[in-house]
Amino acid sequence: MDNNDILIRLRYALDIKDIDMIKIFKLGGIDLTKEEVLKVLTKSDDGYDDELDYDGDVAESEENIKCTNSMLESFLNGMIIFKRGPQEPKPGQPNKPDRSIKNYSSVNNVMLKKVKIALTLTSEDIIDILEGAGVTITKGELSALLRKEGHKNYKECGDRYARNFLKGLAIKYRV
Repeated sequence: MDNNDILIRLRYALDIKDIDMIKIFKLGGIDLTKEEVLKVLTKSDDGYDDELDYDGDVAESEENIKCTNSMLESFLNGMIIFKRGPQEPKPGQPNKPDRSIKNYSSVNNVMLKKVKIALTLTSEDIIDILEGAGVTITKGELSALLRKEGHKNYKECGDRYARNFLKGLAIKYRV
């Protein structure tokens, strides 16, 4: 699953309108027009062959714009602000948080964490959402997926969990 696919599925699952997508990107620090948002929401033909594009500038073609890791993270941060409101920074804390997505393997983990925050989901809610999509996960396994990369109990979130989580969100929020 690439970043464009994650955005497409997230938008469908939460029934986010075009104008709200623009607002969410803007809250995350990226200014996009409606046409650019629609190009980002176009499924790309190529796979993961050129991972260099995921960390660099936006690779643009005529029919779609490839969603980079930083662009996806900005969207997820904007979604948290859109759903929960801006957070006042604590004294001595930097205004802009560090990037959580360090490489392609951590994209699903970060997406899971940030959607959990944006929708104020509990671990039980996530387990129920995954069960709605036909996947059984224990609380311990979920805890390992939500850990910070580098923690001794951290586990990489595979595409199966991410895809079924987004499918479960669609079942829960679109029915």
